[in-house]
Amino acid sequence: MLRTLRRIVQEVNSAEDLTQALNLIVIEVKQAIAVDVCSIYLNLPDSAELTLMATDGLDQAAVGQTKLMMNEGLVGLVAERSEPVNLSDASSHPHFKLIEGIGEESFHSFLGIPILHHRRLLGVLVVQHTQERSFDEDHVAFLITLAAQLAASINTAEITGELSSNKTRLDKKKDIMVNGIAGAPGVAVGTAVVVFPEADLEAVPDRSAKSVPEEIKSFREAVSQVQQEIVNLKEQMGGLLPAEDKVLFDAYTLMLGSDSLAGATERRIEAGNWAPGALRATIMEYSLGFDAMEDHYLRERAGDIRDMGQRVLARLLSAKPEQPEFQEGTILIGKEISATQLAEIPRAQLAGLVCASGSNSSHVAILARALGVPTVMGAADLPVGHMDGQEIIVDGYQGTIYLQPSSGVRAEFLRLAEEEQELSEGLLGEAMKPATTKDGLTLPIYANGGLKSDLLPNQQALVDGVGLYRTEVPFMVREHFPGEAEQTEIYASILRTFPNQPVTLRTLDVGGDKSLSYFPIEEDNPFLGYRGIRISLDHPEIFMTQLRAMLRASIETQNLHVLFPMISSMQELNESLELLQRARTELQEEGLDIPSPRTGVMIEVPSAVYLAEQLARKVDFLSVGTNDLIQYLLAVDRNNARVADLYDENHPAVLCALKMIVEGGHKAGKSVSICGEMASEATSVLLLLGVGVDSLSVSMASLPSIKWVIRSFTRVRAQELFERAMEIQEPGEIRKMLDKALVDAGLGALVRAGKH
Repeated sequence: MLRTLRRIVQEVNSAEDLTQALNLIVIEVKQAIAVDVCSIYLNLPDSAELTLMATDGLDQAAVGQTKLMMNEGLVGLVAERSEPVNLSDASSHPHFKLIEGIGEESFHSFLGIPILHHRRLLGVLVVQHTQERSFDEDHVAFLITLAAQLAASINTAEITGELSSNKTRLDKKKDIMVNGIAGAPGVAVGTAVVVFPEADLEAVPDRSAKSVPEEIKSFREAVSQVQQEIVNLKEQMGGLLPAEDKVLFDAYTLMLGSDSLAGATERRIEAGNWAPGALRATIMEYSLGFDAMEDHYLRERAGDIRDMGQRVLARLLSAKPEQPEFQEGTILIGKEISATQLAEIPRAQLAGLVCASGSNSSHVAILARALGVPTVMGAADLPVGHMDGQEIIVDGYQGTIYLQPSSGVRAEFLRLAEEEQELSEGLLGEAMKPATTKDGLTLPIYANGGLKSDLLPNQQALVDGVGLYRTEVPFMVREHFPGEAEQTEIYASILRTFPNQPVTLRTLDVGGDKSLSYFPIEEDNPFLGYRGIRISLDHPEIFMTQLRAMLRASIETQNLHVLFPMISSMQELNESLELLQRARTELQEEGLDIPSPRTGVMIEVPSAVYLAEQLARKVDFLSVGTNDLIQYLLAVDRNNARVADLYDENHPAVLCALKMIVEGGHKAGKSVSICGEMASEATSVLLLLGVGVDSLSVSMASLPSIKWVIRSFTRVRAQELFERAMEIQEPGEIRKMLDKALVDAGLGALVRAGKH
């Protein structure tokens, strides 16, 4: 049955249109499980009915004509319950309704399977038989699996307008929303341009090399050409990207010349394969290995490898890359989009970006944020092949895409984009003012960053220091661990940028969705596995090098704060502090005058919430990493588009945890800061102000709006809002309350512009 299922799925995927796919399914299913009838009913767009769209066993004249209400008959019962209905004698069931004239009078057994896509009913798959018998569990499981596969095809057909009750293009469904993952903030309205690989590696066959030296020469020339193209792209970015971001392009050129790619390909050529075949085998071997990994970052490295391989293949085959015409308002779309493809588009013409795969930690998402391009990642339901030339709206705040927008929705998003621009310009003055509440409390506001471009000297007057510098980013954009001297220079440059303000450097936090290509960690559940401080403590040769570099970097400015991530026990904290002291002692023994840094713990796992007071007594401050804390509290991977909508910073459990952390830290006499994305959300800031946090660490882009919010409220009012929120059970109702508070305070522009 599994082989049959695979064959049917392959045939459906190769069908020319949905009608052909549906007809294939009813014929194949009827034969596979030996029934007398197989039919498919669909809930067409803008319809409250189920329409018979394909059948093998009933009267073909009924196709498109037979319609049932959503609660009518047994088919309607399946739709209403959204669960299978398996009956040996259908006619005896109280919901049974005989439809005259379609030839189902002689059938007794009935099995109906709902066709669901993200909880939405698309239709019902039905099989019937003349014998009175219940269908066995294998048949039910087979049809449930098939219905799940069919749902994706139906969803695509609905998006592209193929499933319209009226087949005219003008009647296509409007304002179709496709969910993804927020990759870079902002909204954009424009025209989709689909990008795709220049050459198809998978289609390359194995062939005998006529001349091994000639094949190797051709391969090396192709690699050299692509390396030069990448150098040109890096230069083309000019002043658009800072040096730290452009290191990505250096990594690509190194990858092309590495032994794992170039060396392995040449060895395959020497073994007798021609250059394209050898290249294909090498790329597939490495990319499939990365594809199989659970870790987001490592999986996305597979896309980088394939992109490089396809570029080299195109040069080997003398293919001239065809560049699409990029007009102003281009929305770049692709199944996989590489950083090099993004770099090929003039920034002035690029309005937005949508990628069907990947997460907000993808290379392309990192670059999009640096360029200020609204981006949605992981839009797996997007029918990329049908999108070229279509008008599309990208909402990078919510991680959603709108296809075939109506004039009203289009006008609304254009207004939002204009208001966003005006708001950003109008708030520049707010960024220069202190974050002082109306009743006189000044809340220190620090900057978050992971690239040097995030933290520039001209920002000193805007913030009170750096609340979180993610030291793993310089590790992630390199092909090897940076040494002590290299790390020292990186950290010193950040410390010197804010010489008279505290700068918090978080120790290496890899694992989960942030692993290193040269330090692979393969495990079934990386988020609950080997990551953060666990890796650092297991590898003192890496950890001590970093700690020594941090301490050496602080000699001149003496403004270093060291933050330990993913602490889940007192033992981990004690061991981390001991290693920090050992690093300081070693450097002092080498004759260096090393100041003692302030230390902090990141609270981002549930166990640390309960240990907040004890942890705080061992360090100088607590810093709450709300991104991971919320993820662990709610058991939601926010990089998974299927469950990302369950990730909610307003969840009552999150508010309870924050209250426990603040109370624990304050009992120990230590300050509590928030360094996750929650600190950059206007509504969330009201809650954080109300629960009593002592400082916020935010992205520079959100700094003006966050200061505006703080300056518009008293702390007493924020405390009242927090207490009211604690009495509300639904996160959506909490958000409505907070939005209303913003509007009442004259901050409605933040709500309308999507910055809430």
